[in-house]
Amino acid sequence: MKNRYLESEARAWAEKYPGQPPEAGLRVYTSRLLGREPELVLHGGGNTSVKITIPDLLGRDVETVIVKGSGIDLARIEPEGFTMLDLAALARLKALATLSDEDMANQLATRKLRARDPDPSVDALAHVFLPHRWVDHTHADAILTLGNQEQGAALLEEALGDRVGILPYTRPGFPLARQLALALEARPDLEALVVLGHGIFTFGDEAKIAYDRMIECVSRAEALIEAKRGTRATAGPLTEASIVSPGDAARFTQTARGACSYLGPDGRRRRFLAEIRSGPDMAAASLYPEAPDICASGVLTPDHVIRTKNRYLYIEKLPESDGELGDRVRRAVADYVAEYDRCFEEQCRLLDCRPSKIDPYPRVFLVAGLGLVALGPTRREARIAADIAQHTLRAKLQGLDLGTYTPIGQDHVFELEYWGLQQKKLGQAPPPLLQGQAALVTGGGGAIGYGVADRLLDAGATVALADLDPVRLDKVRGLLETRYGPERIETLVFDVTDDRAVSGAFADVSRRLGGLDLVVPNAGLACVGRIEDLDRKRVEQVMAVNLGGTFNVLKAAIPVFRRQGTGGNIVLVSTKNVFDPGAAFGAYSASKAAAHQLARIAALELAEIGVRVNMLNPDAVFGDQDVASGLWELIGPERMQSRGLDPEGLQEYYRQRNLLKTRVTAEHVGNAVVFFAAEMTPTTGATLPVDGGVPGAFPR
Repeated sequence: MKNRYLESEARAWAEKYPGQPPEAGLRVYTSRLLGREPELVLHGGGNTSVKITIPDLLGRDVETVIVKGSGIDLARIEPEGFTMLDLAALARLKALATLSDEDMANQLATRKLRARDPDPSVDALAHVFLPHRWVDHTHADAILTLGNQEQGAALLEEALGDRVGILPYTRPGFPLARQLALALEARPDLEALVVLGHGIFTFGDEAKIAYDRMIECVSRAEALIEAKRGTRATAGPLTEASIVSPGDAARFTQTARGACSYLGPDGRRRRFLAEIRSGPDMAAASLYPEAPDICASGVLTPDHVIRTKNRYLYIEKLPESDGELGDRVRRAVADYVAEYDRCFEEQCRLLDCRPSKIDPYPRVFLVAGLGLVALGPTRREARIAADIAQHTLRAKLQGLDLGTYTPIGQDHVFELEYWGLQQKKLGQAPPPLLQGQAALVTGGGGAIGYGVADRLLDAGATVALADLDPVRLDKVRGLLETRYGPERIETLVFDVTDDRAVSGAFADVSRRLGGLDLVVPNAGLACVGRIEDLDRKRVEQVMAVNLGGTFNVLKAAIPVFRRQGTGGNIVLVSTKNVFDPGAAFGAYSASKAAAHQLARIAALELAEIGVRVNMLNPDAVFGDQDVASGLWELIGPERMQSRGLDPEGLQEYYRQRNLLKTRVTAEHVGNAVVFFAAEMTPTTGATLPVDGGVPGAFPR
């Protein structure tokens, strides 16, 4: 592992934050150096600290430890990600033989020197009890790879030498902090401490010393792993016949996320998003003869269990038929759940406790010929699980030449999975209304598509926007990313009139997100003209988009919903013209009316699989200065000319036309989509006007 510490950078970071002590900037610098190495820490793992003396408001010196906040990502940490604690007060706790989690949490909370600081790391007392000024802690892959072998302690001693202490696994918090302190009291000359099944602590009186020792220890461990590597190939027997096709990958993710979906205590369905890792290394890993045993052998460190569960689920080669695939995956998931429940009951009995049980569904699949598929209630959590699982599989494969992998005891894993201080990292707030839902919105480059996506994202959904115009689509994506960030937004460019392109897009979205729970057919085309003046080819083009495109989208959605087996929603963006058409707008009105009728028939046909189909009839949605309406860009000039109005006057005309005298916005349409997607009422086949009240367009 490369040592990335540069004196010039360190000096710059020490001066980077005015009003902060230089140690704060230097602590940020070396923390980020550690955080940028995924072989050391992943997604909030690891922690760092520095001890300094600062004056209080009365000018008295206060011994202080600055320690990383719980769950903060070291790769992007800022001074605000650390917590300042009263070092002297907390150091006195070292005299205790035991300390409950509740008392420890209370002591840490009441010893903050800044009320706004985040909760400190669960390892905060370890940083307090270790006497060195600078302490670094990581879950380095190489250290865990060696330590989790049957002869792990001996391998680590061989790699690291006698200046590094090797300790048995102990639960984080006070027990681990006390164990580390006792080890250093017995051997004050030690430069690092390794806790089997947990990770490594390095320390020193300077930031560079602690960091250098971390890199040196990890490099030595990596060198020993490489030296003991045998003739076993690092890649499995990849052949064209053994690799899962992209289409089958989509079929699997749809089936798997459906098999793992469940009803929460509030009666709302909990859904997962999926992250695929199908590069050559993971595809090869899935084909190793040892792959099933590797999946069953448990996490590298109990810290990972809240992200990936303890075991991964191995799936043999995928059957060709959807029926066989569904049966195989559902049976495998049911067996996994039964084993989880058995282990839960066993540990409750052995430990004489009964915590509230977490959902028992797998988070990681290893699929023969495909690779790794991870699930999470959010896209971020799915990616975190995938990152951890990918590193775990690599580490275990490297360990095949070292000896026998020895998993962490089930009691330790259970203890960490249900440890309240660990669960706090995941957050306990109720999930957003549409969290876990994946939505596809066609016509995503227009005003209504933008408004619908905005409201779905605000409600917690992950959204794939599709359009034929990449320029308009990129603009909408940019606007949404400014508000919501890029993680929950995908875009696709395809033509809804091309049935193969539509089917391919549904498979593409499924590979990116896992599947779909909500489909919003919104792509549309209009033309203005009286019947006697209309060109037949132009009418056919409008029909192809508005009717044919809707048909293609509906047809492509059905197999996805069937494989998932969890219902779903289709919300067609129709128009007020279905019930209240206007002259010189025949092609548009007729094509939208046909699509509307098609959606009503879909409601009849898809109810048997729990899919609801509803229609929205908006009117006079002009868009805004950010995203204009393509429809009104086309018909607006003619309407303004015929009525002698300017753009503002035309909008006012339509506002005054409806009963509520209100402006109808794309966000209003989006709110209606969210209502149906949230399944607040048992409704299908309904038409909901979003028009301010146009009497001629009342559904009847």
